[in-house]
Amino acid sequence: MSTLSNSQNYAAQLQKRDATREPVWVRYLLLSIALISFLGLLILPLILVFVEAFHQGVNVYLQALVDPDTLSAAKLTLLTAVVAVPINVVFGVAAAWAVAKFQFKGKTILTTIIDMPFSVSPVIAGLMLVLIFGTQGWTGEWLQEHDIKILYAVPAIILATVFITVPFVARELIPLMQAQGNEEEEAAILLGASGWQTFWKITLPNIKWGLLYGVILCNARAMGEFGAVSVVSGHIRGETNTLPLHVEILYNEYSYSAAFAVASLLAFLAIITLIIKTWVEVRQEKLNAQLDKTN
Repeated sequence: MSTLSNSQNYAAQLQKRDATREPVWVRYLLLSIALISFLGLLILPLILVFVEAFHQGVNVYLQALVDPDTLSAAKLTLLTAVVAVPINVVFGVAAAWAVAKFQFKGKTILTTIIDMPFSVSPVIAGLMLVLIFGTQGWTGEWLQEHDIKILYAVPAIILATVFITVPFVARELIPLMQAQGNEEEEAAILLGASGWQTFWKITLPNIKWGLLYGVILCNARAMGEFGAVSVVSGHIRGETNTLPLHVEILYNEYSYSAAFAVASLLAFLAIITLIIKTWVEVRQEKLNAQLDKTN
């Protein structure tokens, strides 16, 4: 009876293996399609950006990068990321902790709010800020009376970026915290640890790689955001233009070499982000493998 059962299991494994084994030509076809798509949609455009950036020589390239408007756009881009990313880190950790560790009314609503920027167009997000802070908006008259400028200024750019990048940290941490469970936190609390001690000593070390991964994605999107920022910036040269907006202005003015030079700077930042992202993924996979062995 045991021999028959083993034979049946072996036959089932063979059938499963045959069902998932594709002919060689199918595998090579799929691999070729993937490689062609990767080269045509990612690698070649990236190479083209750098080729066009250096088309008129290194001097023109460097002049475009040290241009006052370019430096101003770079400073504003970095300022926006420096302000928006920490805000979303605090919100993302708090939201993920609430969703993963507690049961409460409105949990589904909170999850929906976190995902909202993924479903709303960035342009619509910018228009919402215009409706709130614009001259004819809900708070426009009050802001004008108190000489407070939000729209077409740095605050609106930061608000738009914060809204667009809200989900990245939270969405990386929620499944990670849910998978880890509450056992370690509950044990720490039973041993007398406070809420903050539990977070700093137990929760934070367990989520540090997922948190870093979310920060990287949030920072990349903050530096590259175009749609929402374009609506609320006013395109004031040297004041409210980020690097993506500055690239558009240069291209529309037929300054192609300068436009591609600034675009190459963004591409370079994207490459660095991908390298760091890959490193974090490898570390996280090693950590997950160690946890699986421990369990």
